Amino acid sequence: MNIIENCIKGKIPKEVKIIAKEESVPPNVLVENIIKGYVIVPQNKKRRNKNNFKPIGIGKGLRVKVNANIGSSPKRENIKDELDKLEVAVKYGADTVMDLSTGQKLKKIRAEILKNSPVPVGTVPIYQVACELAWKGKEISQMEPEHLFSVIEEHAEDGVDFITVHCGVTRRTVKVLKKCKRICGIVSRGGALLAKWITRNNKENPLYEKFDRLLDIAYKYDLTLSLGDGLRPGAISDATDKAQLAELLEIAELVKAAREKHVQVMVEGPGHVPLHQIEANILLAKYLTDNAPFYVLGPLVTDIATGYDHIAACIGGAVAAMHGADFLCYVTPSEHIGLPTVNDVKEGVIAARIAAHAADIAKGIKEATNRDRKLSEARKKLSWKEQKNLALVPEIIDELLEREKLKTTTPCSMCGEYCALRVSSEVENYEKK
Repeated sequence: MNIIENCIKGKIPKEVKIIAKEESVPPNVLVENIIKGYVIVPQNKKRRNKNNFKPIGIGKGLRVKVNANIGSSPKRENIKDELDKLEVAVKYGADTVMDLSTGQKLKKIRAEILKNSPVPVGTVPIYQVACELAWKGKEISQMEPEHLFSVIEEHAEDGVDFITVHCGVTRRTVKVLKKCKRICGIVSRGGALLAKWITRNNKENPLYEKFDRLLDIAYKYDLTLSLGDGLRPGAISDATDKAQLAELLEIAELVKAAREKHVQVMVEGPGHVPLHQIEANILLAKYLTDNAPFYVLGPLVTDIATGYDHIAACIGGAVAAMHGADFLCYVTPSEHIGLPTVNDVKEGVIAARIAAHAADIAKGIKEATNRDRKLSEARKKLSWKEQKNLALVPEIIDELLEREKLKTTTPCSMCGEYCALRVSSEVENYEKK
């Protein structure tokens, strides 16, 4: 039995008990939300009982989670680099990682990431399909559906916990897209590959047409499906257009089908969205998909932040999560430029974690609010040690203290002897006398 079926039969899996305890959620409430599909626990059956695995829940009533994309490209294939990225991503708070590798070493890299990752791992199987075709001198339009499904099962057999599948890119939604006057067209790699296959072959997307087969594979391995937004907007001007919404409507129907088969499923969202449209995007997606866990890339709130896209995504991610997004995919400073470095991964995770934490406060997650309160109390006492223990990135405090030559209870160098907190304490103590 998979996680959903165990919950239905009253056999609460140990992973669910762990999540309930860590999130301070009553186990019966968590179980009910898993059964309804409001919460997912991405963990392949192959990865159960692994000593180094940390189960997580994504969805209603839980803290906002963060994903970090890692993986190679044909121009940069180094297994050690990817393992370093994995280590850094987890160190700075990524709840999951996705291996988006392309190139000759993609299978070896996936195997090593799965072997070493203490957090759930996701992949996009069609990337491997495209690479394997290219190695034979073929292009994606020559893909056989059987090839795609065999690769999906290969990823599941390897132990991948969740996969992105662009099932909503259909003949109908591609036609809708062609009528939209988009600036950037399709920016999803998986979405673009499938749209090309559909157009060149004049056939339906096999992931949509044979969705039941996909569900059978997912059910067999307790593999979580992440229904990818292959037509997500890649420019502010393209946001919330008919193509994006047409795909969302297709995905909403697939969510129902997955739940009927007891397959865990989440929905992916945009992309590039101006600040004033984010709330509507999130609320609409949540409504149409009956509160399925919602996974957003950013969203980026401006197109001009090249080199600082992690900041644009942090702004959008905080707003999106405040209004109901459950899962933030980080964006790094290298977005739109190149493959992220280890330091880019660090910066991307930190920015996304800030967004997630800010949203948790807005959502009333007690642990988030309490942590901020404790840090504020430590700041009032001028206790750098306590602040370090509570800060998102503790080592940055040591670096800044060293740079400013500050001692344990010394005010910061901006105010020095005129420190407002110190003066305020003197005022309070004087009044008490």
